[in-house]
Amino acid sequence: MADNLRSKLQEDMKQAMKSGDKVRLLVIRTILSDIGYAEIDKQHTANDDEIIQVLAKEAKMHRESIAMFTQGKRQDLVEKEQAELAIISAYLPPQASREDIIIAAKEAIKEVGAVGPGDKGKVMPKLMARFKGQAEGRIISDIVNELLKG
Repeated sequence: MADNLRSKLQEDMKQAMKSGDKVRLLVIRTILSDIGYAEIDKQHTANDDEIIQVLAKEAKMHRESIAMFTQGKRQDLVEKEQAELAIISAYLPPQASREDIIIAAKEAIKEVGAVGPGDKGKVMPKLMARFKGQAEGRIISDIVNELLKG
């Protein structure tokens, strides 16, 4: 399975070149470059899970940019970031719903015997592994906090 995602990205990059889709081409080139940097850091070829981590990080940066540009009333830049985020999101696994995260969090809390906010450190690693690339850590953390308070 390793390299399936990389092959798809490289094939899509060729298609974007042929069709003249400059935005898609730029986004895919950026992703492939970020994957290359991650490989240099880790000193091995990235597998699909590691590529998904790179994509998730890129998506998070775009969502943060969208929030800042929206606050700054820069609709032109919001639209640009949203278009790029849509391209990145196409390579990510489907995002988990809040309900799915809540169900998994309740199971993890029960499994580790968590009883309060101090036990968050026992619950979070299980959920982060379960929802890798499917949900932001901040969202998972907020849900765990809500469940452990109640």
